[in-house]
Amino acid sequence: MTADIPTILATSAGFQRGRRSIFDIRPGRIHHFAAELANATRAPKICVLTQATGDPDARIGAFYSAFAGTRFTMSHLQLFPMPNVDDIRAHILAQDIVWVDGGSVANLCALWRVHGVDEILHEAWQAGVVMSGVSAGSICWHQGGSTDSFGLRLRGFTDGLGWLPYSNGVHYDAEEQRRPKMHELIGDGTLSDGYATDDGAGLVYRGTSLEEVVADREGPLGYQLRRADDGSVTETALPTRVLPEYPN
Repeated sequence: MTADIPTILATSAGFQRGRRSIFDIRPGRIHHFAAELANATRAPKICVLTQATGDPDARIGAFYSAFAGTRFTMSHLQLFPMPNVDDIRAHILAQDIVWVDGGSVANLCALWRVHGVDEILHEAWQAGVVMSGVSAGSICWHQGGSTDSFGLRLRGFTDGLGWLPYSNGVHYDAEEQRRPKMHELIGDGTLSDGYATDDGAGLVYRGTSLEEVVADREGPLGYQLRRADDGSVTETALPTRVLPEYPN
């Protein structure tokens, strides 16, 4: 199944984490909600993209373990050291959901463009495959955002795919540099007006319009960020709906 209209779920939310290790994870509420958006609630097909961290085998393996025994059917697209599927376009278009993992958004977008994956993803988005992801996997769909792609000090990134004509701030409440840096970058005109998410929250876009903000628990919020003529930035907390628990 596919979404009724092109849909993007851009988040600072992700997997449900266990206590055994960093790889002890299960699908989070946000993944189940992505399946709902794709009208694929029975047996959703999800393709995970991990180019933002260089396609590490251990991370990919952890995602397969996370989805094992659930209603999801997971696949992955790997580009390091070479594509793992013969026909990337056919593989992506056969999915219900594309989930883009976090890491370096600058490297992610550059690599996609080299392989033409950006054009394939755009076609799939228009065809109703739900585009989704966390952190770099959220910023990438926008014009840009704040990023640590270039070092520990956050900097502006303005070379996103640009399907959504806004800037995007992630981990808004979890990393102390994030909020002031987004205000700075929007205030000085480096970034356009946009939206931000606390850890656990996500933005739902239908077409290029923000439809709602969701969260995987009580507390996290989404925000609208707007620049005034004097360069000041107004931050407005948006109504945020807490997602229900879903059975795996």
